[in-house]
Amino acid sequence: MGTLRRVISITLAAGLAVSPAAAAAHSPLYSGLIRVNQLGYTGAAGEAAYLMTGQVAAGARFEVVDRRGHQVLTGRAGADTGSWNSAYQHVYKLDLSGLRRPGTYRVNVAGVPTSPAFEVGSDLRLLGGAKDKAVTFFTEQRDGANVVKGSLGRKPAHLTDRAASVYDTPKFVDPDTDQTVGELRRVGGPVDVEGGWYDAGDYLKFTHIAAYSESLLWASARDSRWPDSTVLKEARHGLAWLDKMWDEKTKTLYIQVGAGTGNVEETFIGDHDIWRLPEADDHDNAPGHQFIKNRPVFRAAAPGKPLSPNLAGRTAAAFALAAQVEARTSPRLARQHLATAAQIFAMAQTTNVKQLTTSLPFAFYPESAWRDDLELGAAELALAARKLHDPRARGWLKASQHWAGEYLKHEAGGDTLNLYDVSALAHADLIRAARFDRTVDVAALKNDLRAQLEIGVKRAAKDPFGAGAQYDNFDAVPHAFGLAATARLYRTATGDRRYDAFGNGQLNWNFGANPWGVSFMVGIGEPAQRCPHHQIANIVGRPLVGGVVNGPNSADLFEEGLGDNLDNMRPCPANGIDTFNQFTGRGSR
Repeated sequence: MGTLRRVISITLAAGLAVSPAAAAAHSPLYSGLIRVNQLGYTGAAGEAAYLMTGQVAAGARFEVVDRRGHQVLTGRAGADTGSWNSAYQHVYKLDLSGLRRPGTYRVNVAGVPTSPAFEVGSDLRLLGGAKDKAVTFFTEQRDGANVVKGSLGRKPAHLTDRAASVYDTPKFVDPDTDQTVGELRRVGGPVDVEGGWYDAGDYLKFTHIAAYSESLLWASARDSRWPDSTVLKEARHGLAWLDKMWDEKTKTLYIQVGAGTGNVEETFIGDHDIWRLPEADDHDNAPGHQFIKNRPVFRAAAPGKPLSPNLAGRTAAAFALAAQVEARTSPRLARQHLATAAQIFAMAQTTNVKQLTTSLPFAFYPESAWRDDLELGAAELALAARKLHDPRARGWLKASQHWAGEYLKHEAGGDTLNLYDVSALAHADLIRAARFDRTVDVAALKNDLRAQLEIGVKRAAKDPFGAGAQYDNFDAVPHAFGLAATARLYRTATGDRRYDAFGNGQLNWNFGANPWGVSFMVGIGEPAQRCPHHQIANIVGRPLVGGVVNGPNSADLFEEGLGDNLDNMRPCPANGIDTFNQFTGRGSR
């Protein structure tokens, strides 16, 4: 997400917990490691583990044993999928699709350390467990008075946000830094922006990110087979803050609470300049810390002026999705959300669009696509209006169709579902809305969903572990999750299951079937010492359960400071040794 300063970077260090493999006497001995999906398998076609080794091992025999050591499945390693690095020049796929009986298992190859344990179970059970941990992470990220103590021992923080001052857009030293020039100029307030979630490992709060997270949470709640009270509770918490960031009376959208760093004159510092627990900020009266205790609020535009279309579209989508869900039990509340969504959507600037507004500085989250956000906002408005019997539904459907066409003309083909491109969700929900209007060209939408998946499929075909994301770039893990989600959206929209195995492969990679052998979601899989760039977890020394790191990055970035320790940070790993560096390969670490 964004530039180096905005990434939740991760330095992983762990001693590999292994036990001897049970080797058959007639089997040749190999060396290497076995990588598995530590969340688990469902027995679906294409599910696999991987043997990474320095030896030629095509046809190597493997076995799967249950928790008692009883053999339940045997097989042979497939063809060599490619070299990872100089130490592991061969990678082989081990087909586990025949493993269907629920239970806990491990994989053995003669001479190779036994794999981590993994579960076999239903899709609902396995992904439901990961979902619960993800929601736990959102709860741990809460700001304001309505925090939950949780495993991190959270306390209320930033209560001064209840009466925050509004400041003009600051000037920055250069486009790629968050250091400002001069003093901040107050232009309004006080405004109540207490609550919400911290953006990442620091304590800034952004409308751009919250609207994206809210849209996914509400869409998940809407599409769940059974209502999930924990998802709804967290979605409502986030929406309450998003509602505060929109001033209906003055038509002002606030986009950010807090400043990244201080100014070059050193008359004040910002959020990234000190490492501390958030509850300390309300009592910080140190010289130069005025914007730590009393955090500045920034606007997307002057009151009543048009809004950056990406912000208008995705923020409207969040409220419209909430309206769809709340309509089941509270039509009055749903109509309020629909009204808010309609107001914000109507403020979108749709001509002469230049650099988008996301955060300050823009380099934190340099989004370039915006027509997908308008397609999404209009599609969700149409679905909400239809559910509430609002006559504007058809007009919003036409608007969504228009922006879908504009997206396909100007922005398609470069990205897949993630923070910067929501077209997959937009296409899927426009197809859903089009069931009531046959004039929508759903074929083009389905084709683009398939084209996005093919981007990942082509990458996966060249990767030994089947990764569809660019793991030597930023946000490989979010992109892999996005590809898995898109495979599901495509299947729902078309009934075509051709990408099911590919989607499952992306989950496999994220949850441990990768060169590093770790799950990129904290709390899933065998314990490993993890060092996410997260102040609270680091200071209290407890795991950030449910936190999803952005994954491996370009190895070159570590030479530029990625993973360095900051003042007051607990060293992690304590001995400073990165035992995962041995798995650096293909430009990624």
